[in-house]
Amino acid sequence: MFRLSVVIPFLTLLISVLILCLLGPKILLPRQISISVPDELDDLSLFHKAIAAETTFPKHPSHKKLRLGSATVRPPKIAFMFLTNSDLQFSPIWEKFFNGTKPVDPHLYNIYIHADPSIKISPLMGVFKDRFIPAKRTQRSSPTLISAARRLLAHALLDDPSNSYFALISQHCIPLHSFNYFYNFLLDTQKLSRKMEFPSYIEILDESDSLLDRYNARGENLMEPEVKFEEFKVGSQFFVLTRKHSLMVIKDRKLWRKFRKTCINVESCYPEEHYFPTLLSMEDPNGCTKYTLTNVNWTDTVDGHPHTYHPSEVSSQLIYDLRESNSTYSYMFARKFSPDCLNPLMEMEDSVIFKD
Repeated sequence: MFRLSVVIPFLTLLISVLILCLLGPKILLPRQISISVPDELDDLSLFHKAIAAETTFPKHPSHKKLRLGSATVRPPKIAFMFLTNSDLQFSPIWEKFFNGTKPVDPHLYNIYIHADPSIKISPLMGVFKDRFIPAKRTQRSSPTLISAARRLLAHALLDDPSNSYFALISQHCIPLHSFNYFYNFLLDTQKLSRKMEFPSYIEILDESDSLLDRYNARGENLMEPEVKFEEFKVGSQFFVLTRKHSLMVIKDRKLWRKFRKTCINVESCYPEEHYFPTLLSMEDPNGCTKYTLTNVNWTDTVDGHPHTYHPSEVSSQLIYDLRESNSTYSYMFARKFSPDCLNPLMEMEDSVIFKD
């Protein structure tokens, strides 16, 4: 009797520990948002409309014309796509980017905002007014972030045939140059006159200590045969894509069927950092620069998040440093900044940030 009174509690404790070890991560970590069938069908309908419209867009006479030599073409536009699950804290800086002391020609850009509908977002005015697209919930470590980016691309493709570049922007992102500097960098009129091919600016890397864990995040070798391990890439979530590559993204079905699967190992699951670089690396590796135009500081990452800049770090020298890249081109954007950086950044708008 005495032995039973000791053994039974011990066995109960042992079983409880084993159960906690097996199920603990699933209980303690937030449950991944699944993509419902209606949401998936709704997105597919949007993608089909955008793809079909690409072959039927008329030459709209109301578009401002730009004469290059003997040819007259519509000026290409940049679609700025903001992906957010909170207020756009840095909208005043972006407002100045688009509409500063020398307002930018509105025929040269469009703005689209995907805001998580489960979060209350403060009303936006100026260039951001009425720029929200129909959105669905997003969650870190889930394929919903891929869906949101694809949704933004489809809306921008469908909305305006003049959109030639598509820049995905974080709510924690700031510009490092003026709009004109960025526009001229992407769409040099000399390139247009020579009809040169434009590249997409997206980070594509095949070396990472955690790459195998990330590859198997949904289950060991589950990505095969569509994506072999040597084809699996990692890169920044934020990119600047051409219209050609944006269409590739919304046309894809094969890779999406793999990347939309729920991760078993949530701690190694960052679908949005793999789907876009893997897809474009497989489809058109020579059409991408393989680096991003958004500077992110990963030197002291915390829980998978990059370094967050705070007011004490904000200075003109920081802006100059953030512009510097390992490529021949300057960084155009930077993240991530805490909301209280807004005032010190605003103080150097004209003298530093937009003074190219």
